[in-house]
Amino acid sequence: MSFLEYLESNLPKTDSFHPHFNEAIEWILKAGGKHFRAQLLIGTAKAINPSCVPYPAALAVELLHAYSLIHDDLPAMDNSNLRRGVATLHVKYDEATAILVGDALNTEAFRVLANSNLPADIAIKSIQILSKNGGLDGMVIGQAIDCYFENKKLNFNELKFLHLHKTGALIAASMQIGAVIAGASDKECDKIYEAGLKLGLAFQIHDDIIDATSNAQIAGKPTNNDTFKNSFTNLLGVDEAKRIRDELEVKIVDQIQNIKVKELILDLINRYLKG
Repeated sequence: MSFLEYLESNLPKTDSFHPHFNEAIEWILKAGGKHFRAQLLIGTAKAINPSCVPYPAALAVELLHAYSLIHDDLPAMDNSNLRRGVATLHVKYDEATAILVGDALNTEAFRVLANSNLPADIAIKSIQILSKNGGLDGMVIGQAIDCYFENKKLNFNELKFLHLHKTGALIAASMQIGAVIAGASDKECDKIYEAGLKLGLAFQIHDDIIDATSNAQIAGKPTNNDTFKNSFTNLLGVDEAKRIRDELEVKIVDQIQNIKVKELILDLINRYLKG
């Protein structure tokens, strides 16, 4: 079974007479995307322990990520009408539905982890990692800074802080949870987490490069949309952003000791961070 098959067999839903709430959940979860964070969690776990395929934990990460995308696209934030090449949730349905589907997916992520077949101590550790990196000390403060400083120029270190939290934290958490579930040592889990933060930063820089150089059809979302936002390309220019991204890639590979995890990261870099 692939993760996509697992996702489609375990779509969250509730019994009610709401005309389209379950449909809206299904829409956002099946609206394309690479399921990158979920696949990263699974790939890290399997690289450390080939018999380990933690689909419930991967689903939890995917649910939390989907919630963040819904809220990021809202009129109060990025006000985007396109995501993954299809209409955003507040455009297809309405803003209240989008907010509440996001809320539902956020909380459902932790119920999935709590109800998984993981040993209790591993489940608790996974919940701690996901809640920290997806919440106050991670993705949420990154998004808050992004919104508040949208028209106020940040310096390079501030911009790094923003994206290490908004983007890097959940990517790093995905890798760390995979390592924890697979039985890696605390030291190895910490190194994998640090590499994951750098990977997340490299992905954000690459995303900024795409936004500055691509078009909406290729990117699957509106582009040239960040002219007045804090982005690495706006601050540094495209060429310097590419140089920093490439430097990060080298540091990431050097930081990972596990050969199989290193191979996983190299494959991701070659597939998604080139050009």
